[in-house]
Amino acid sequence: MKEYKLISNNKKAYHDYFIEETYEAGIVLTGTEIKSVRLGKVSIKESYARIVKGELILYGMNISPYELGNRYNVNPLRERKLLLHRQEIRKLIGYTKEDGLTIVPLKIYINEKGLCKVEIGIARGKKNYDKRESIAKRDSDREIERRMKNR
Repeated sequence: MKEYKLISNNKKAYHDYFIEETYEAGIVLTGTEIKSVRLGKVSIKESYARIVKGELILYGMNISPYELGNRYNVNPLRERKLLLHRQEIRKLIGYTKEDGLTIVPLKIYINEKGLCKVEIGIARGKKNYDKRESIAKRDSDREIERRMKNR
């Protein structure tokens, strides 16, 4: 089991989408951005990824400016390049050509080597009745756990 420090988790993605496949991608950051990420000042709630000219680009990820960064800070919502192998990007291109599939970031973490990684997922949007169904299942599972614990 790999050890890592979880920085941000996209719970909304698991609520809004069925995750079909996941990939681990590196991310290109500046010096002040990685310092902010290590402090946990990052949000991936409204972010998504697209393939542009054969490169995977992450849009909408908010990394708050580093307090001590002064002039070296960059735009918090800038697009960031994700690093994947060429064959993985080709596979993602095939997935995104399918209707209803999109690429969303699921979590950001620092791995055991100290590198910032993003777990991205191929996601298919849920309908409202699917969301209600998953909420009902989660509530019933909690109720069962509560009753088993009180025995």
